[in-house]
Formats: sequence, structure tokens, C-alpha cells
Amino acid sequence: MKHLLAIDADKEIARITDWIRESVLKALGKKGVIVAISGGIDSSVVAALSVRALGAERVLTLMLPESESSDDNSRLGQLLADHVGVRTITESITPLLEAAGCYRRRDEALKALIPEYEPGWKSKLVLPSVVDSDMYRLFSVVVQAPDGTQKRARLSHEAFLGIVAATNFKQRCRKMLEYYHGDRLNYAVTGTPNLLEYDQGFFVKLGDGAADLKPIAHLYKTQVYHLAAALEIPEEIRSRPPSTDTYSLPQTQEEFYFSLPYDEMDLCLYARDHAITPADVAAALGRTPVQIERVFRDIDAKRNMARYLHRPPMIMQDLAAPAAR
Repeated sequence: MKHLLAIDADKEIARITDWIRESVLKALGKKGVIVAISGGIDSSVVAALSVRALGAERVLTLMLPESESSDDNSRLGQLLADHVGVRTITESITPLLEAAGCYRRRDEALKALIPEYEPGWKSKLVLPSVVDSDMYRLFSVVVQAPDGTQKRARLSHEAFLGIVAATNFKQRCRKMLEYYHGDRLNYAVTGTPNLLEYDQGFFVKLGDGAADLKPIAHLYKTQVYHLAAALEIPEEIRSRPPSTDTYSLPQTQEEFYFSLPYDEMDLCLYARDHAITPADVAAALGRTPVQIERVFRDIDAKRNMARYLHRPPMIMQDLAAPAAR
């Protein structure tokens, strides 16, 4: 089944770069683009595509770390920026997050669940595997003390919402700075979701979900990796596991949201949209049909949730003009 996601990388690169050039310079009337980079595969590919489309002089990359970011993010982000030859500005968003109460609000929610928890401990949210059971899946929080001791607690719905609401400040503060630089330079702001993330709602509304153009939102993550190889993105970036860069403990996208490796999720998403049976998918992935049926149900549930994230602001339309008296 993996051949179903095969693409002509060079042809797709040419198609996307033409689209970026047309979108930015003509449709949007902007001089260039802003790309926030994190050392991850998606932002690296968007930056490289933007340089091919517009030239390095019309691309500004931003690195927007905070106190809980991995040091690898900045190092690999700089590696990418140097590789494609673009200007880079680094701004810590920690003061913004502290002023907004991001860490304090999150820590209050965590301490209510785990009384021993103290500011300075590390944490992450995890979700049970989608393939292992038909039981309703609930998030748990894992916290780690400075001595390395870990504790785990099941999250109530209220606690989950509180922690997510607090950590969403991170994506929204980053986007605020992206648009600041976009406004001052008359540049468009790019978004970096791939199709899997875009379809399944793996983004923050008005945070990393906000953008003027999203050059790879039509590509499965597997295809993004194909483009990365053709674009000669450094191997260290291409071999890095996808991560969230949201929580202080190391965390993959798989354990936080998708519950399967991205290549398996890509094939399941493709199969769901192209009437391929769970039995056929299971045979290709070495899983059981029952497990793939669970993945299909999870895809449908996440799409239902993502409708809100994709929805534009609601306005009153087509109101009849008041009758003349």
C-alpha cells in the first residue's frame, strides 16, 4: 500500500513553488514570507520551498523558543536556516508566557491532580494507543521531579481542558510574533501543517492554525519526507522523530495525539478516504482488521472535532434591509 503515497517529488516541488510565488506576490500582494522554524521536518520543508519560490532575500525565518523548549530545536533550526541561506531572528517567548500566566495556570491544574507537583517539575500529556482497546481513551499526565522520579495521573475532563488552554498560549504567542514581523515587512505568514495534522485537527485555533498560506497542507507526512529528501534537508532533521514542542518532558506526536507512527496514520487516512477495507490495510501494516477499524473510528471522531478548528468566524449574513416607511 505504501506505493499509494508515492509522488514525483521534483514535479511537486515545482508545482508548490509556483503556487507560493503566485499566492504571495500576486494574490496577497506581499513582498515575502515569514516561516517559524523549529528544527522539525514540516517547517524545514516550508522554508526550503519558500526559498526556491521567492529567493532567500524574501524569506525571514523565526525561532521562537521558550524555557521548556528542547535545545535541539534551536540548534536544528539554525542548521536549517544556514542550509537554505535565510535570515533568522530568535526571540524567546518566555516573558510573554509568564506575563499571560501560562506556566502558573498549567501548574495550578497539575498540582490539583498531583499535590506533590511543584513549579520546575517537568510534565507531558499522554494518550493510550488507539489500536489496543475499544474503551474510551482518556489522557493522563506524567510529571517528573528534579530527581527523575515520575508520577502519573488520569486527567479529568476539566483538568485536561485547563492544561491545554494554558499551554495553547505557546502557539498563540508565537503566531503573534510571526504576524508582528509580517506586518512590519509586508510579508505573508506561512503555516506548516501537513495533511495529517490539518485533517485531524492537530493545531491550535488562532495559534499555529493561523496563516496566510499553508504550502504543504495537501501532503501526507510521508510525502513531506519525500520532498525533504529531494530538497536536501539535512539528514539530522529528516531522521528526527516528530515532536510537539509543547510540554517540558520529551513527547512525540504519536503518544500525544495520533497513537500510531505517522506512516501508518497516513495510510489509514488515505484508506479511509478511498474506500480501502480495514482488512486490506491490516494486511499491509501487519495489524488486525479490528485494530484498523478502531483507527478509522478515531479518524472520524477527530475530523468531527476539527470542524470547529477549521470554521471561520460566524457572521450575520444576508439580512434583509429594513423596509422603507
